[in-house]
Amino acid sequence: MSAQPEARKRIDFLRAELHRHNRLYYADAAPEISDREFDALLRELTELEKRYPELHDPSSPTQRVGGAPLKEFTSVTHRRPMMSLDNTYDEQDLREFDRRVHKGLAGREVSYVIEPKIDGVSISVWYRNGRLILGATRGDGVTGDDITQNLKTIRTIPLTLNGNFPEFVEVRGEAFMPLEGFRKLNEERERAGEAPFANPRNATAGSLKQLDSAIVAKRPLDAAFYGIGDIEGADGPDTHAGEMAWLRELGLPIPSWWKTCANIDEALIRAEELQQQEHTLPYLIDGCVIKVNERDTWDLLGATAKAPRFAIAFKYAHEQAATRLNDITVQVGRTGILTPVAELEPVALAGSVIARATLHNEDEIKRKDIRIGDTVLIEKAGQVIPAVIAVDLARRPEGALPFDLLRHIAGVCPACGGPVVRDPECVAWRCENASCPAQIKRTLRHFAGKSAMDLEGLGDVLVNQLVDAGLVRTATDLYRLTEEQLAGLDRMGTKSAAKVIQAIRAGKERPLWRLLHGLGIPHVGEGAARKLADHFRSLDALRAAEPEHLRTIQDIGDIMADAIFQYFQNPANISFITALAAAGVRMEDAPATVVQSGHPLCGKTMVVTGTLSGYSRDGIKERLRSIGAIVTDSVSKKTDYLVAGEAAGSKLAKAKTLGVTVLSESELDSLLASGDASA
Repeated sequence: MSAQPEARKRIDFLRAELHRHNRLYYADAAPEISDREFDALLRELTELEKRYPELHDPSSPTQRVGGAPLKEFTSVTHRRPMMSLDNTYDEQDLREFDRRVHKGLAGREVSYVIEPKIDGVSISVWYRNGRLILGATRGDGVTGDDITQNLKTIRTIPLTLNGNFPEFVEVRGEAFMPLEGFRKLNEERERAGEAPFANPRNATAGSLKQLDSAIVAKRPLDAAFYGIGDIEGADGPDTHAGEMAWLRELGLPIPSWWKTCANIDEALIRAEELQQQEHTLPYLIDGCVIKVNERDTWDLLGATAKAPRFAIAFKYAHEQAATRLNDITVQVGRTGILTPVAELEPVALAGSVIARATLHNEDEIKRKDIRIGDTVLIEKAGQVIPAVIAVDLARRPEGALPFDLLRHIAGVCPACGGPVVRDPECVAWRCENASCPAQIKRTLRHFAGKSAMDLEGLGDVLVNQLVDAGLVRTATDLYRLTEEQLAGLDRMGTKSAAKVIQAIRAGKERPLWRLLHGLGIPHVGEGAARKLADHFRSLDALRAAEPEHLRTIQDIGDIMADAIFQYFQNPANISFITALAAAGVRMEDAPATVVQSGHPLCGKTMVVTGTLSGYSRDGIKERLRSIGAIVTDSVSKKTDYLVAGEAAGSKLAKAKTLGVTVLSESELDSLLASGDASA
């Protein structure tokens, strides 16, 4: 047998296996193999496809990582228009919708389906003989952009359908960015000196517009499908509820929460129920969608020029408040990015008093036409982050001028008076002065912070004093401080000074991952720092690593690998590290200790949430890691245990939904004690 038939046979096997494992993981929540085993199969398939390019298949699981950058998107004409929905905030409008439905159907009784209105980007995906052949945006409803390569990178969207699929089916849904992924993405962007996204929807839209799908593959995108646009070779389900169930059978992700309702009264009850549970959902919603369940009525009911008559969106009126925008200040980040901040007349909102809100960037201000002196409407985005939603133009003061950031800061950095430039990679201005005190302060706060070197006592106030007094310019200066220098600062006595110096000295022996995180390498967060430290064990070994080596480490992709490599090519960074080493900061980890392999929590994936009475959050995470547990920040199907303290919120709700075992603090204590006793 020649090499190619053997290769084809192996490639076909690997593709089928990887498709099956993707389905088990994303659709059935029943994985059979570990991430490491999955990655090994994927690497083998990738190498075989490189060796035999004539066996290329656009539906291969390897296409998830992104193809060559596109020069531009091509247009796609939808087989049937992708219409928008009429919407309302009023219960009486929903009852009027129900009255119109019954009138249009000559009094026929119908039921309804209610589902969340995910705040994302509408998409259409085509499957021919079970294979994904095209993906598009809604566009103007008649034509959209071909974003097939970008959608292929979203792992929850199957490249091949499962079960009894028709000859052709077009499915419609929403691409979105989960809240946890959005938070982490913005943290990474800020570490890299890039402007954060304003909200998950903007992040999703911006990601799907990327011409390079390899970039999209790095974004934490997800999708949920809610209907069939067109079908050939089979009859679709008779009801929308049946349609949702069939989509899931095909392996397509659907919203985890949706209900069938006997009438509009029940639909209203369910709508209120969904709003009460909104904060537990992993994504943002801006309401719910109510659809007639019986699909044979949809054509009978018809449509207006822009919206179908069988469905309506019921939007939730989130708690909002109006207040005056007194000023716009500009903050300087660790990498020099200038971020405008709304200084508000303090106002009570959703249980707290709001006096400030980020305005993200100058373009966002221009888009909303926000001006100093305006009366603005604020809301807690995602029920957490204060955001300026809109301006009350009727109350705009006479003479209020459009905001111009460069003019507002008189063309120089507000912290140091140094030059600023428009960053071509970000929608932002950046201070070019590497000695800018604002940048120095933020860099030091990051280095000394709890998730990095954890230097107790070096909080914001002390860091500001040290920089303002000229005692510290870089982190290496911290290790040259004396008790006498600290004691001479405001509100810093002899005892406090001694404690800080002791903490700095003790911090020289921190584990390697803390130093790696503290260095502020672009794109390297706490999780990546831990993986790098576990793999290399010393800073010298990491410095010597080529990008190709870095990419072999789990969760270290192309962008991060290149950023790490480039960081160590910068002479200034090498000088900084050399100075830290000379100051006595440990540059390597001790030989790996043997974890307690017999401990009941060894090897278990765990998440900690809420407030624990007997442990600090960081303390219990370190304790769990020391016995071999895998501690993560977000609940998923892979989570074995969620440790829930007081005031546990959305993570607890998600754990219950996924069937994850929840441990109270006392139950955790018992497990820890039993393992310690058997060690």
